[in-house]
Amino acid sequence: MADILMDKEQIMQIIPHRDPFLLIDEIVDMEVGMKVHARKYIKEDDFWFRGHFPGYPVTPGVLMVEMLAQAGAVCMLSKPEFKGKLGLFGGIDKAKFRRQVVPGDVLDLEVEMIRQRGPVGTGKATASVGGEKAVSCEITFVITDGDKQGE
Repeated sequence: MADILMDKEQIMQIIPHRDPFLLIDEIVDMEVGMKVHARKYIKEDDFWFRGHFPGYPVTPGVLMVEMLAQAGAVCMLSKPEFKGKLGLFGGIDKAKFRRQVVPGDVLDLEVEMIRQRGPVGTGKATASVGGEKAVSCEITFVITDGDKQGE
């Protein structure tokens, strides 16, 4: 196993997600603003397995995309100019789901930034188990101040 660069407590200092919706467990490697490798340990008691699907637990693809987005957010929000801001979805493109992810799997989440202009950027994202690709997509994000709620 690789050394851990950031644990959940350190991740929560960068992104606002909290349980049960903090969906990454650790950051294994990161080049701030460029690329990140995070990890999620898929456990039998993860909240989504109660209803997806009883007797046949499969991690929802949309939650794996969210895991990738959270990893990408840690990468971008670690840049000094984005400290304290929020990363929001701007789009999801080219999503492909190739493998079921079940309890006991270790999901490696990798995001590499391919474009950025100001507060908007796109990352190429891949989630895999033991080197076998489970999800791939491009995620577009928008960095915002997060103080516009209710307007």
